[in-house]
Amino acid sequence: MDMNWQVYIIVCTDNSLYTGITTDVERRFSEHIAGKQGARYFRGRTPQKVVYLESAQNRSTASKREAAIKKLLRADKLRLIDSASNELNAAGVRLRT
Repeated sequence: MDMNWQVYIIVCTDNSLYTGITTDVERRFSEHIAGKQGARYFRGRTPQKVVYLESAQNRSTASKREAAIKKLLRADKLRLIDSASNELNAAGVRLRT
């Protein structure tokens, strides 16, 4: 049985964007902040908040979507964050500053 996978984008205090996948966004964000099980990307950077969330059917589709998002230009990622496909926007939560 596959868990509920999600693709997420985090904005850092240096205004950079990090894309990842997880089954628990809140737990993963906490891990990134703590630094112990967070991504290497956050060494020297501080995660600020989750600004994008998209559900995936399984780990495979989440990984493929993550790879596709990572290839986007920054301007395209910002458009994605502001788009209707962002489940945070659909929920009426506007997190991007």
